[in-house]
Amino acid sequence: MNPALWISKTGLAAQDRQMSIISNNLANVNTIGFKRDRVSFEDLFYHIEKQPGALSDQQNTLPSGMQVGSGVRIAGTQKVFTPGSYQTTSQALDMAIVGNGFFQVTLPDGSAGYTRNGQFHLNTDGSLVTAAGQPVEPNIVVPADVTNLTVSEDGRVMVSVPGSVEPLELGQISLVSFVNPAGLQAKGGNIYLQTAASGDPVEGVAGEEGLGSVKQYTLETSNVTVVEELVNMISVQRAYEMNSKVISATDEMLQFANQTL
Repeated sequence: MNPALWISKTGLAAQDRQMSIISNNLANVNTIGFKRDRVSFEDLFYHIEKQPGALSDQQNTLPSGMQVGSGVRIAGTQKVFTPGSYQTTSQALDMAIVGNGFFQVTLPDGSAGYTRNGQFHLNTDGSLVTAAGQPVEPNIVVPADVTNLTVSEDGRVMVSVPGSVEPLELGQISLVSFVNPAGLQAKGGNIYLQTAASGDPVEGVAGEEGLGSVKQYTLETSNVTVVEELVNMISVQRAYEMNSKVISATDEMLQFANQTL
C-alpha cells in the first residue's frame, strides 16, 4: 500500500474521533456540573532512512538525516476542570462548589463516587440524595417538619423547626479533592470514580485547605463554550477534508502510474 494512503487513513480516524468528543461536549452544554473533554494527539513512529548525525562521508555528518512519519493517533482525552458559570435558583437544596472539590456520594455497590452536580433532593427517609437517589456523604437527614433550610459556605446544614427558637444543625457536607482530578474516571450520570492516576481522595471542610466553598441556591453549569466547540468543529471538518483530498490525490497518482507504465 502507498504510505500516503495509510497516513491519511490515520488522519481521518483521528479527526473522526475528535469530532465525537466535540459532539459529546455540545450535547452536554446544559448538563449541570459537566466538564468538557479535550483531545491529545501524538504522531506515530518514524521510518529512519538516514540517522541524524550519521556520517555522510569520511569527514562530514548529516545535519538532519531522513525521517518519514507514519501518521497520527489520539493519545488520550482529558477532562478540563475549569469552573462553569453559576446559575441562581430558588431551590434550597441546590448547591454549587465555588472553587476546588467534589461532593461525595455512595453508589449502589457501596463504593464512593464524586460529583460537581449539586442538584440535590430528599428521599422518603429525608436523606439528602442526588437525582439518581445516591446518598450524599456524610448522611444528612432532614426532618419532615422543617420550615427553613440553610447551608453555610463551609457546608453546615441548619434548619428551623416549629417550637425551637435556635436553628438546629443537622450535619456538615464535606468536600473531597484529588491531586490529579483529570485522572478521575468519568462513569456517566455526573459521577467520577477514583483511579490510580487521580490519587487518593482527600476529605476536608469546605473553604479550608484549598477546597472551595459551598454556595446554596446556586448550580454550576457546564463549562462547555459553544463558540469554542463550533470553531473546533470547523477546524476538524477542514482537517478531515484535507486528509480525504490526500487520499484522492494519491489515488490519481497511482492511476496515472498504472496507465502510463
